[in-house]
Order: sequence, then C-alpha cells, then structure tokens
Amino acid sequence: QVQLVESGGGLVQPGGSLRLSCAASGSIFRINVMGWYRQAPGKERESVATFTSGGRINYADSVKGRFTISRDNGKNTVYLQMNTLKPEDTAVYYCNADISNGIVHRSYWGQGTQVTVSS
Repeated sequence: QVQLVESGGGLVQPGGSLRLSCAASGSIFRINVMGWYRQAPGKERESVATFTSGGRINYADSVKGRFTISRDNGKNTVYLQMNTLKPEDTAVYYCNADISNGIVHRSYWGQGTQVTVSS
C-alpha cells in the first residue's frame, strides 16, 4: 500500500508565499510521475506542476514564473514553492504520483491541502 501525505497549505495574503510538501511512503519500487494538481470551488481539477517520467517539468501557464516544483528522490518527496500568490490560486491542492511496486503501477492521490489567498 502507498500513501501520499501533503502538508504546507494555509491562509496567505496576495503576494505572499507558501511551500507545499508531499511525501510518498509504502511499497514503492519506482515513482514514475509525481506532481501537483488543484481544484477550486465549482471548477475541474487541473494540473499545476508535474515531473514527467522523462524527468521534464510541466507547469500550467497560469503559474509559470511564480511556482517551482522540486523533489528529493531519497525522501520520495515533492515540493511546490508558490510565490506571488494571487486570489485565483485559492484551491485544494492535491499531490499525485504514478508508482510502481515492481510488479504493477497505479496512480495515487493525496488527501489534499487547502490554500487560501485572501486579504
């Protein structure tokens, strides 16, 4: 069994910063893809920033230049540094990873962490 545990959400003023963390644990042979999604009220879940299986990084156009994704492979952890936050960044942020146990692979989701940008 695999778990993704997120942390770091909260309330921040416009222009502020937050750093999210997502740690994967359990039966992990290889993490193929790992990244962040978000879902605002009344909207569909969207990709924010992800590491692809080839090691490239994809960012949503709305966060380019403001958000930075990074990872610590030794800790099976991915981070999302969010700077210059805007009210439209308010959403529940979810970590997602495609993980192989050496036999099969599947997609896992974290429980989500709320990010609220408001004055």
